[in-house]
Amino acid sequence: MTTQHEEPGHGDSPAAWTAVVVMLIAVTIGTVAFFLNMPWLVWASAGLLLLGLIVGWVMAKAGYGVRGPKFVPKKTH
Repeated sequence: MTTQHEEPGHGDSPAAWTAVVVMLIAVTIGTVAFFLNMPWLVWASAGLLLLGLIVGWVMAKAGYGVRGPKFVPKKTH
């Protein structure tokens, strides 16, 4: 029985960062729109949230994910 396992990665990649930033912007806009009683903007921000998820997935498939060929991990000391 081996105790070694492959680290799954922590999402520290361009794809993950882009997805998270887009989603944070969407949640921020949605929260303000909800407070200002603007239902159309709340739904638009929900769409932007889904778009952030899709953008992250597409970037990961394009090689910018944790194990992608275009991803260069940071060197740690």
